[in-house]
Amino acid sequence: MSVLLVVALGVGLYLFQPWRLLTVRETHDALLVPAAPTSASVSAPVSTSVPVPAETAKEVATGQWRSLEHATTGKASLIKLPGGGHSVQFASLDTSDGPDLYVYLSPHASSASEKTFGQGFTSLGKLKGNRGDQVYEIPSGVDVSGIRSVVIWCQRFSAGFAVAPLEQA
Repeated sequence: MSVLLVVALGVGLYLFQPWRLLTVRETHDALLVPAAPTSASVSAPVSTSVPVPAETAKEVATGQWRSLEHATTGKASLIKLPGGGHSVQFASLDTSDGPDLYVYLSPHASSASEKTFGQGFTSLGKLKGNRGDQVYEIPSGVDVSGIRSVVIWCQRFSAGFAVAPLEQA
């Protein structure tokens, strides 16, 4: 009987990893800050020799995290990169640490029920950390026009930690 209890305890600890409630994995990726609008000077002479400013990253959709299974705060943004690519960035993310956490792009609205986020998603890989700033590149073949939300998802328990809307205007 005691062997069975030890095995059950070991399996439970492996699956649930309760110490993750006390751990922090902080990340500090450089965010792709959208360019601030510049005001053109009316008195500046027009010249063909003036260099054309390089294309900059542009925020095309943004939303605040909505907590699902775990309290989560911060901002998620869909960013259009120079050259036409896209990325998702999290600014000031703060959520619980957990086992097997992934970042999903979802075709479902952020107001959908939690279980729908585990269907029809595009995975961007493992969550880098549970606190801080993070940037995830979106693979070139992904149609970003169908993205309606970004989700932090626990694959082990098929549970959403949080969701943020990324619906483009």
